[in-house]
Amino acid sequence: METGGGSQARMANFAANLRHLCEQRGSISFICRKIQINRQQFNKYLAGQHLPSSANIRTIANHFSLDAELLFAQHDEFRAVIDGDFFKTFTRLRGNATVQSFLTTIMSTPDTVEQSLVGVYDRYHFSSIYPRKILRASFCVYRGSDMLQHTYVERFPSHDTPDKTAYTFKYHGFVLPIQGRIFTVDFETAQRNEMTFGIFTSVQRNSKRFMLGITSGIAATMFRQPFSTRLALHYRGPGLLTRDDLARTTTLDMNDPSIPKEVRSYLGDAPDMILPN
Repeated sequence: METGGGSQARMANFAANLRHLCEQRGSISFICRKIQINRQQFNKYLAGQHLPSSANIRTIANHFSLDAELLFAQHDEFRAVIDGDFFKTFTRLRGNATVQSFLTTIMSTPDTVEQSLVGVYDRYHFSSIYPRKILRASFCVYRGSDMLQHTYVERFPSHDTPDKTAYTFKYHGFVLPIQGRIFTVDFETAQRNEMTFGIFTSVQRNSKRFMLGITSGIAATMFRQPFSTRLALHYRGPGLLTRDDLARTTTLDMNDPSIPKEVRSYLGDAPDMILPN
């Protein structure tokens, strides 16, 4: 990976990449409070006036769940890794008249509806990789520049050493509330070979909030076949993904008591997955 030559180039890359992360992941004040770095000092990092200490670099990288060296990558490469080509494609589509008409419909959603969707969720569905296991991913809906966006992280434990992670997948996409339903489309940005789609309806159970629906997708490899399965989102609270949220991502036994009973009831007792013959 090219990281640019010299300390000035590394400082400029770091500043541009950090600004991009802050634009995507929440307010600067919120981030400074979470990582406990002085706001005035953090502004110098954003402006490219100073590089953080090694300890602060690790703190910032851990907060965003990134490898520290990635923060010094050339900005175009960094954005491709973080956002994926999916977002560049979407930007180009904005120029199409039909797409613009569709976006006008989406953006007419009342602010109260959008605000009710923002926050952190547990995302449950039967795994397409680990048979008869339920995958719990960390899912977050947040406000983008002009529409709702989401990100989520999946982690799969190793078969041989379950306390270690064998696979990690990261997705970024858009949330489209239309006529009482919630549509999602996203692109996998770690392997960069998969797009998935979802449709949900919101369900309130006393003080608990769920979104129940289906998801489908296909990866660009013969080893991962097309899939479609039921999916449930369980609201956990406001804000953005934290390290504690990411620590919950794993695969679970179908009867694991940590899975809400509403989710287990909806997903069923056996994988509800449609695979080709």
